[in-house]
Amino acid sequence: MIDSGVHASHPHINRIAGGVSIDALGVEGPDYIDRLGHGTAVAAAILEKAPDADLFPVRVFDRSLTTSITALVAAIEWAVRQDMHLVNLSLGTARPAHQAALRAAVDRAIAAGVAMVSARRDDEGASAAWFPGSLPGVIGVEVDWTIGRDQYRVVDREGQPTLRASGFPRDIPGVAPQRNLHGVSFAVANSTGFAARACQAIAPQRSIGALVTFLKDHAPEGAP
Repeated sequence: MIDSGVHASHPHINRIAGGVSIDALGVEGPDYIDRLGHGTAVAAAILEKAPDADLFPVRVFDRSLTTSITALVAAIEWAVRQDMHLVNLSLGTARPAHQAALRAAVDRAIAAGVAMVSARRDDEGASAAWFPGSLPGVIGVEVDWTIGRDQYRVVDREGQPTLRASGFPRDIPGVAPQRNLHGVSFAVANSTGFAARACQAIAPQRSIGALVTFLKDHAPEGAP
């Protein structure tokens, strides 16, 4: 999970397998504590759906939800070196200048059998596609506010399979969902949870094609 880190003691986090921080220059460190809350909410949504998954937070956001392309590429490369099965990227960029670097990182991940789940657009109806979520070989995600958090849809976007999922994280008792964190970040997190469960079901296969096929074949009944 490439994000702002995790609060491992949060009640929604059952366990963390390890982690790392990566600064703007691509330098690794041991501190993956979440100072923003975003990564913890993303992790909670993933672990809710795949509680047996080994989750490794890679912190690239520190004091704000911004990072450098150097840090993002280094984080993807760390995941590849560590032989991760699945990478959650509840983020993206619409800047064309970053496409080539992210395309190269995605290609290395695909070659290593590492699946990536990432935001395709920033929200419902947005026109500019994001990288790396719109790149071939990445499972792109869009928000769908009409379905529940236990559902997803697989749709075609320019020839690429794209997951549509709820943009709400796990509930906080006493807080209305609209007042909690919400948006495409959590559509990605929910989708990654579904994908992690699918990875467990198809193991030891490590192909994007097998993963997408399983997700299509096992989409929850009732999703519009």
